[in-house]
Amino acid sequence: MSGDREGFLARCAEVRELAESMNAPLVVSHYDADGLASAGVILKALKSRGIPARSLVLRKLAPEDFRLLAKEEEIIFADLGGGSSALVEQKLRGKKVAIIDHHQTPGGAVPQANPHLFGFDGGAELSAAGCAAFVFPEPELVELGIVGAVGDMQFPLIGLNRELLRRGIDAGFVSTARDLALFGRVSRPLHWFLQYCTEPFLPGLTGKRAACALFFEEVGIPLRDEKGEWRKYYQLSREEKTRMVSGLVAYLYAKDAEPETVRSLVGEVYSFPREKEGTELSDAKEFSTVLNACGRHGKPEVGLGVCLGDADAIKAAQDMLLLHRRQLRDGVEFAGKSVEDFGPYSFLDGRGVIDDGLIGVVAGMLYGGAIRRDKPVIALSLNEEGKVKASGRATKRLIAAGLNLGSVMRSASDGIGVGGGHNIAAGANIDGGEKELNRFLLACGEAIRAGGA
Repeated sequence: MSGDREGFLARCAEVRELAESMNAPLVVSHYDADGLASAGVILKALKSRGIPARSLVLRKLAPEDFRLLAKEEEIIFADLGGGSSALVEQKLRGKKVAIIDHHQTPGGAVPQANPHLFGFDGGAELSAAGCAAFVFPEPELVELGIVGAVGDMQFPLIGLNRELLRRGIDAGFVSTARDLALFGRVSRPLHWFLQYCTEPFLPGLTGKRAACALFFEEVGIPLRDEKGEWRKYYQLSREEKTRMVSGLVAYLYAKDAEPETVRSLVGEVYSFPREKEGTELSDAKEFSTVLNACGRHGKPEVGLGVCLGDADAIKAAQDMLLLHRRQLRDGVEFAGKSVEDFGPYSFLDGRGVIDDGLIGVVAGMLYGGAIRRDKPVIALSLNEEGKVKASGRATKRLIAAGLNLGSVMRSASDGIGVGGGHNIAAGANIDGGEKELNRFLLACGEAIRAGGA
């Protein structure tokens, strides 16, 4: 870690003291997994301190939201507010406000716990939930900090995330291992495990039930146990797991899969020993997907309930997860057939087909083999107001070469909308019609050609 760790920890302590001085704050968070997990950390921490709090979950922090927020006296932003810190300062002057975020930010007068302000990369080294777990350093809150990081694709965990992980392991709340890193290790029966795998996309297996069944037959792994129950990956013996991974690698190479797809099969996985084994909440990747499903399908309160351990919410989240998986599969299938090469970037027009809450996820999944990895992807959808939402995704190699999608989106949308985000994942909302959209897309191409910094 090359940032100012002591300065960051001091700022976290400052924000904690401010939060503890509040009487009944409103916690305003983003609707994705990291936003919900960060709100969960804050709400749990405040409750343990005897401080009642309410929550408000937003898809984005828009200028019109400040009319509602102006009626509040105490506000804590979670996974929001950093990029809009000047607007927060202007519109909420005189209020007691704190920001816990990890997006690129200019900083300002409002107390903000944000790794970017201290030389750390919030796109790779710490999520908003992880930042919240530094603000409120109780060991039991680390779990949600890890969920937020994994939900924001910050794995394997490095930097401040790694420090958080070590703290969770030492306290017995987290365990880690090197294993098959596909979604569904603990919750999906084997016959669905590969068929519904979209991250990465497995050519020849994803979406193909018969091919998946034949794969398991050829590697000699029974799909059912001696009682006739469907088996799951975590229940396999070590020898069976080895056979399955080796078989997958050989299969994908035979299908000319991208080397990055093959390398991504195995990685560091994060488990929560205190959660019930075999459930989504016992695995960081699956826990984060549950939260994404709730937030992106209009039920963020269910996701918050899951973070807070509410049994009814956990049950309701299962229905959200099924819908989320189905729409992701449909979105990836459409994207694979519709993505185009626009020169400096790959382009997907998902307007009217892919929900704006899923378009960024689908865009990232295209790197599973449908697009080249040496250029970013920009995808379009329509938001609730019928306006264009653009989502950009890149690879770590592109970021290492100097690309910053947050800057690209911000500059390209200047005067016709609002944009920003991380260097590796960013977005923009475009006002106007086709003329403004074309101007935005051309500006993205020019910024990327110029180096995208």
